Amino acid sequence: MGRLFHHEVDYRARRHYLRGGHRSLRFVVVMLGAACMLQFAGEARAQCSARDVLQNQLKLRAARPSNAPQVLVRSAATVPVWKTIALGTFANSLALVNALHEMGCQIGGLAEEVLARPAFIVSRTKTDVELVAVSAAELGFKTDTVTLTEIYARARQLGFGLAAAEVGPQLRLQYPDQPVGEFLTIGMEPIKTWSGEPVILSVANGGAGLILIGQDGAYDAEVSVISRFLFVRSNKAVSVDAFERAAALLPP
Repeated sequence: MGRLFHHEVDYRARRHYLRGGHRSLRFVVVMLGAACMLQFAGEARAQCSARDVLQNQLKLRAARPSNAPQVLVRSAATVPVWKTIALGTFANSLALVNALHEMGCQIGGLAEEVLARPAFIVSRTKTDVELVAVSAAELGFKTDTVTLTEIYARARQLGFGLAAAEVGPQLRLQYPDQPVGEFLTIGMEPIKTWSGEPVILSVANGGAGLILIGQDGAYDAEVSVISRFLFVRSNKAVSVDAFERAAALLPP
């Protein structure tokens, strides 16, 4: 299945995905909070199979953000909201994972480990979060690849903030009409696996159904400049002109 993502995923991310894809799921499906599951089922009936995804797209005729022109972002304040999702709708991470299985959504091996780590927490309060989608190219990078550190630094300078880790699985549940070939990386603090590998989450549709996967979250990881990231807006929005003036003051 990793071949389906090769047009957008860099080498290291593909390596992690292929490794994770062959691991057996280690979560035991536990019946936690049947009422919570029923409530979720009432809010989102769609499934994650390829057939259901196609039916969702035909019904909803959703816009294709991946086809949007690459426009230089000068401030986070000027970027429209891409999608609003709800957080804090599950009592704990196990209930959230069970919901993914119930929907038929696939979980890669690295993503599975992240969801099981103590560092992965779900909100105790239901809140709506506005996500914005930008590519590394739209952040102003012109090279073929760029490091995760550089992307995060530029995003913060322009007024974007990192998203909570819960955004990954929640978006997977709340984005049933994701177009085939789209790969969205969550701009988040990495969470380490049991072996100490830093991982960030991504939601993807490679043509065989909807999936939540993990990819290399090391700060020196090289990412394709066309990769699209999801951020939230921070309270500080700095224009790209101010960023460039500040960068010019740094020593070469």
